[in-house]
Amino acid sequence: MDASEEAGATETVARDVPAPDGTRLRLWAREAGGGETDPDDAVLFVHGATYPGRAVFDPDPAFSWLADTAARGRAAYAVDLRGYGASEAPVAVDADAGDVTPPCRAATVADDVAAAVAAIPESRVHLVGYSWGTVVCGHLLAETSTRAASFTAFAPVFRPAPSLVEGFDLGDPPAPAREVTRQDALDRWTAQFPGHVEPFTYRDPAAFEHFWDALHESGQSVPANVPTVRAPNGVLVDLAAAVDERPYDPSRVTVPSFVVRGSFDPTATREDALGLYDALPAARGYHEVAGGTHFLPLEKRHDELFRAVASFHDGR
Repeated sequence: MDASEEAGATETVARDVPAPDGTRLRLWAREAGGGETDPDDAVLFVHGATYPGRAVFDPDPAFSWLADTAARGRAAYAVDLRGYGASEAPVAVDADAGDVTPPCRAATVADDVAAAVAAIPESRVHLVGYSWGTVVCGHLLAETSTRAASFTAFAPVFRPAPSLVEGFDLGDPPAPAREVTRQDALDRWTAQFPGHVEPFTYRDPAAFEHFWDALHESGQSVPANVPTVRAPNGVLVDLAAAVDERPYDPSRVTVPSFVVRGSFDPTATREDALGLYDALPAARGYHEVAGGTHFLPLEKRHDELFRAVASFHDGR
């Protein structure tokens, strides 16, 4: 049973905060609802390349990392980076291919995370990055001074294999954004599982429905014949560049750090995750959840992920 089912649950509320350049950002928040944790502790979750904060961290109480965190006694927050979810999208997202460079690179949206941290009233903020969100958090921690108490790299993509980025299609000339249909999203998740595995052994059928509903109701949905969302392409530029050079210098990330992934995950590979772990000077732990994919927060074994990260925070 998740902690969110055992303690008094709080509701998720939406707040808007400004980025340094005035871009309106959506911050999803849950007050601490129980537990014996320091009431001045908070956790800020930073999403990955395609899907925003509410869809992956709080789509439904049964799969809510925000609710679980709050029930354990820490305030929980998730930020929608610019161009994602309910946050304001740059004008460049609507530009024609070739007129602009793909927007929302990690170096830019790291300022969005800094703005979210500044808006959180609790004095200690634990950063949890997910997939490309680990690059965004890593860039922030390596390049600026923040009051982050720790860094969790969940499903990190640090130095991706060339085979991962070979499938990226930015277009020629590069398009500022890409579209993802409902079927695309489901197919990508299903493809994460090894061929001998029945996905529903590890995935509740309701999880995808809650995830997609939260995603499609967000500001990323676009008019189309089939349910479709849009995501900025800056992330694809970031990940393609990371094949040849590090996206940030992990030796400059001095806060206590934790690396965690699902054992089935073909996107955040074991080799890449361990490489990041070895490069973080204040790494405190490495953990794998057996049978988890890149979408582990929405899978049946999410409770082990939630417990592992909460235990790391407890030790800080």
